[in-house]
Amino acid sequence: MRYVILISGRGSNMESLLDAGLPGICAAVISNRPDAAGLALAAARGIATSGIDHRGFAVREDFDAALATEIERHAPDLVLLAGFMRILSDGFVRRFEGRLLNIHPSLLPAFPGVRTHAQALAAGVRLHGCSVHFVTPALDGGPIIAQAAVPVLADDDAASLGARVLVEEHRLYPRVARWFLEGRLQLVAGRTQLRGETPVAGSLHVPRAD
Repeated sequence: MRYVILISGRGSNMESLLDAGLPGICAAVISNRPDAAGLALAAARGIATSGIDHRGFAVREDFDAALATEIERHAPDLVLLAGFMRILSDGFVRRFEGRLLNIHPSLLPAFPGVRTHAQALAAGVRLHGCSVHFVTPALDGGPIIAQAAVPVLADDDAASLGARVLVEEHRLYPRVARWFLEGRLQLVAGRTQLRGETPVAGSLHVPRAD
């Protein structure tokens, strides 16, 4: 199995995926920012990299078409969004439907979009965390595969809460990627299915892998 990782910045989730010894080949790391620090980290590991600057395209669909062409050049079975800070067009998402995963720093469906840690603090929730989901045209609205939670502490600010969530992101995302690359995880009729279980709907579905 081959996978491609998409990033926009430093690539900490990318590194956690590469460090996990996943059962497949990382065919490429691609960024919408040619100066993204994560590209240099990937290149140092001998992984093919490319930067496609989204600012060079007048409309989102043109950038997405160029990105899709570059991804498909590497013939991936799986595309992993790892801090890729672009809203993808419906056409792009449908092109990779069922093999496009994202990690989001909140317990979806709560706090989609950006500044999730500040949103969580403002809402006064007691638990916060991260979610791995299949990507669909609905922003941060695709079927959830697994989640990890952390407590919100009385003295937390967005930075401290975010740092604790990031630790869980680095644990959760490689685990879910491994399920897919082992052929145990798939999207069936719009629902998450793991290891032949009956497809389960619901925003808090956390499949048991062990």
